[in-house]
Parts: sequence; structure tokens; C-alpha cells
Amino acid sequence: MHLSLVGLTKPVLHGYFRSSCSWRVRIAFALKGIEYDQVPVNLIKDGGQQLTEEYKKLNPMQQVPAVEVDGIRLSQSLAVIQYIDETRPGPRLLPADPVKRAQVRMISDLIASGIQPLQNLYVLQKMGAEKVQWAQHFIVRGFEDFHGGRLSGSTSLQRREVQGGR
Repeated sequence: MHLSLVGLTKPVLHGYFRSSCSWRVRIAFALKGIEYDQVPVNLIKDGGQQLTEEYKKLNPMQQVPAVEVDGIRLSQSLAVIQYIDETRPGPRLLPADPVKRAQVRMISDLIASGIQPLQNLYVLQKMGAEKVQWAQHFIVRGFEDFHGGRLSGSTSLQRREVQGGR
């Protein structure tokens, strides 16, 4: 169910151009046809602009993205995507069928919680010399689970649908 368009505001995305989390939100905005403003947050410059006291007021976790919309502040890309899907008209971002919707959420959670954090700049900076090998191990493992069909409820047909109909 969509909220009334009265009171809905143009979103402001605080993000980094190389952040996969910020890209998820940008892609969702594009698919929904939502115009938004951007405020760049450089994760490297000056030791990381997300670590400033000013940005901490916007997002206490000091991560990107953060989105200001409809008088609220949201962080975590999947929460932002679900909010805009539920409050804005346009094509649905999640399937109407509850089983397919659960499968999309399962895959999204695998990426957002099981793969992406382990290649996050903040995490890799703490890892030292073995960081690339360590990150690649978990990224490959996550994608093997996805592509190999070991995710609960996954079938070859469903994998082909996600992979673009091949």
C-alpha cells in the first residue's frame, strides 16, 4: 500500500560513488523513477568524511548511504529500498508473490549481510596484509552458495530467472 503523495519529499541521498550500498539505493530510485538530490560523502578523503561529528548526527553508524526523506532519516540500503517501494508509486521492486518476494529478500540479505560487509572498506582497513585474500574467500563462498543452488528453496529455474533468463 502506498502512502498519499501529500507530504512526501524529494529524497536526499548521502553516499559514496564507489559504495555498493549507495548504488543499491540509486538503482532503486532509478527503477521507481524517483528524482533525488545527492550529497557526496567521501569515505577516504580526510580520513573518511563519514567519521565526522556532523555526519554522525545524520547516521550514528557513520556508514553510507543515509537518506533523508519525508521528514525521516534512514540508513541501511535494504531498509531505504523497502521504504521507497512501499511509499512511492511506480513499478514494484519486489515481486507480489510472497514466495518469490521471500526469495528476493533471502538473496538480498545474503549480499547485504553475508558478502558485502566482508569487503567493506572499514573492515578491510582493519585486516592488514591478508585483506584481499580474506575478502575474496567470503565473496566467492557467498556467490558459490547463490549460484550453486545451496540457498534454501532455490531451484535451477529460479536461479535462471535471477541470472537474466539464461
